[in-house]
Amino acid sequence: MSELEIVNVRKFYKKREVLQGIDLQVSRGKCIGILGANGSGKSTLLAILAGVLKADKGEFLWQGNNLLKDSPLAEKIVGYVPQGTPLLEELSAWDNLLLWYDKSHLKQELEDGVLAMLGINDFLKVPVYKMSGGMKKRLAIGCAVSGQPTVLLMDEPSAALDLECKERIINYIKDFKAQGGIVLLATHDAQEILMCDEWYILKQGVLHPYEYDGNIHYLVGNLT
Repeated sequence: MSELEIVNVRKFYKKREVLQGIDLQVSRGKCIGILGANGSGKSTLLAILAGVLKADKGEFLWQGNNLLKDSPLAEKIVGYVPQGTPLLEELSAWDNLLLWYDKSHLKQELEDGVLAMLGINDFLKVPVYKMSGGMKKRLAIGCAVSGQPTVLLMDEPSAALDLECKERIINYIKDFKAQGGIVLLATHDAQEILMCDEWYILKQGVLHPYEYDGNIHYLVGNLT
């Protein structure tokens, strides 16, 4: 049995069932690519698993414990990076991080930890409203992993970012996997797709396994 399981997750919007019984099992050290057209339900699925949206039915199990019913455990196990950047715009990177880290832990991570890997030292004193999209995304990831989660939910983390920012994020995901972490990654990015160990297409509310062979054009044709 895998340590992480999604079991029969369903979600309705009015009379439309946007998630029709999603099932998935994931082992440690794996990155799972959740692929699909815009509006297919990828963001909805990750938001449910993160506890931001409520499922109409289903379970999100970690070692047999339903994270959808156990918020304290979910907070320890799961980190969530949504499409947007849930940061306080008037605060600097440093002050945003202090909302998630105690000062000694923060300094350590900036010196030789995940925050150093993400390059956040380069803009510690910059207020969020003056940051580029890449800076905001890297800071959002830094905040999301403050509790050292085992499972990371990432919704298009490098969308519209420059190559340097994409490289930093991809390197972080590789390192996270190497340490036994699990990543569920909703993405359209070709580099991120290549990094995944398994792929699934979410289409008309159903999650289908997919074997990606590097042919991005064939993949795009299967998304709609």
